[in-house]
Amino acid sequence: MRNLVRVLKSLSDETRLRMLNMLFERECCVCEIMQVLDISQPRASHHLIALYNAGLLKMRRQGLFALYSIDWSNMETYADELVRAVRKGLEGNEQAAADLRKLATAQRLLPDCSVKV
Repeated sequence: MRNLVRVLKSLSDETRLRMLNMLFERECCVCEIMQVLDISQPRASHHLIALYNAGLLKMRRQGLFALYSIDWSNMETYADELVRAVRKGLEGNEQAAADLRKLATAQRLLPDCSVKV
């Protein structure tokens, strides 16, 4: 029950939904998310950690860059279904589309990408 609550809480925030939308498109580093959402590094990290701790994301290092992606392979079945429902719900959303346009021009910049989970 605790894991289900963690997943549901992680999905109940607009910023996290916008992050997932970007991660549906491609793997992103913290600084790309910061640029698209126009948020600080601590705020971006806070939200990414919530999604990570809910078992929705995985993180890998590439040099100094912390790269996040959706962890489809290790996600619980119910979480997979919820995340797919989020993806469906974001289809046609104006804000989600605008975020993806901004993501297309976002750049990986140091030192903002060297965030630890």
